[in-house]
Amino acid sequence: MRRLAHGQDDLIIVNSCAVTNEAVRQTRQAIRRAKRSRPDARVIVTGCAAQVEPETFAAMSEVDRVLGNREKLDAASFAPASAPTRESASPSRGREQRGAVATLLSAPADVRVSDIMAVRETAPHLAAAYSERSRAFVEVQNGCDHRCTFCIIPYGRGNSRSVPAGLVIDRIKRLVDEGYREVVLTGVDVTSYGPDLPGAPSLGLLVERILRHVPALPRLRLSSLDCIEIDDRMFEIVTGEPRFMPHLHMSFQAGDDMVLKRMKRRHSRREAVAIVERLKAKRPEIAIGADLIAGFPTETDKMAENSLRLIDDCDIVMGHIFPFSPKKGTPAARMPQVPPPLIKERARNLREASERRRRAWLAGLVGSRQRILTERGDAPGHAESFAPVRLAQSKDAGQIVDVVITGIDGDVLTGRAA
Repeated sequence: MRRLAHGQDDLIIVNSCAVTNEAVRQTRQAIRRAKRSRPDARVIVTGCAAQVEPETFAAMSEVDRVLGNREKLDAASFAPASAPTRESASPSRGREQRGAVATLLSAPADVRVSDIMAVRETAPHLAAAYSERSRAFVEVQNGCDHRCTFCIIPYGRGNSRSVPAGLVIDRIKRLVDEGYREVVLTGVDVTSYGPDLPGAPSLGLLVERILRHVPALPRLRLSSLDCIEIDDRMFEIVTGEPRFMPHLHMSFQAGDDMVLKRMKRRHSRREAVAIVERLKAKRPEIAIGADLIAGFPTETDKMAENSLRLIDDCDIVMGHIFPFSPKKGTPAARMPQVPPPLIKERARNLREASERRRRAWLAGLVGSRQRILTERGDAPGHAESFAPVRLAQSKDAGQIVDVVITGIDGDVLTGRAA
């Protein structure tokens, strides 16, 4: 909840997620709770769910305005409207031509959602700071050109757009000057970085340029990777550059070839296992995280078992497990569905296997020396592998300290300064 700069209006901004129907349901609940707590506040809903199904939120009596992902970047979109008002809105409904702002005039709310597929520019060098001034996230890419059958996100974010390297480098230099010790490059499909820019630079080339032109940056990470797009340049950086952190989060989604085909993923099970084996053969300390979906439509017990075995085959120590949820408007929602109780069981099996692998990984780090980026108070810092570590001695946030790992407390390592 915020008060606008002009000082007149209480404003509640809800940034919605469209990944699953459950996410949309929870967003609607949050809107109702927020309005009950501040009945005089204006409510503006934006984000991906607002982009792909604006009518859902426009029909809510609690909502005053719906903004698309392009419109939310314009401060003027949040100012009070002079017209049309709820009372004067026409009963007709229409959408303006491609690229123009569409207004659903029959809805009680003011809807401003343009055609996201017409957007060709990205918001340049967006950056948001987290972890008490220790880590910064820099957006280098937005949108997605792929059409996985379970995913609605391309219709919320549009086609892939990349931020020119010069803008990225300038932003990271400023962040380092402000005291950030680690930067994470983010994007909807970050490994698709570059083809839309002059010369079609790759993500690996961008990372090379960042490391070369920002020598004061101690630590660089990527938010997520599509394993099929780790080219030779990117491979050499990941395995050979000490300032690139040994932690990769892979967008695997499944470990069975038929499921991957029905998802319209671009890699096979064999390719996923092979790239992890190559990476760890050259840099054994690399920690692998991965997204996995349990209970994708048509998944049999054997297919589910193949995904389960992928956790061991790829040494996945940070598993993000998602029970499949059909998303309206996606091809997967029209496929034969797995019964919900079976989805829950398979998700539980994946989580348990991932936790076993994670506990063994953490136990193997006890007694080792690690370099930790500290956080404020007793919040755990993170090793280069992204293992969470709580220090016995308090440290100011944003320091990189050498630590001896002394034990495990729950899901967090403990350590003391070396």
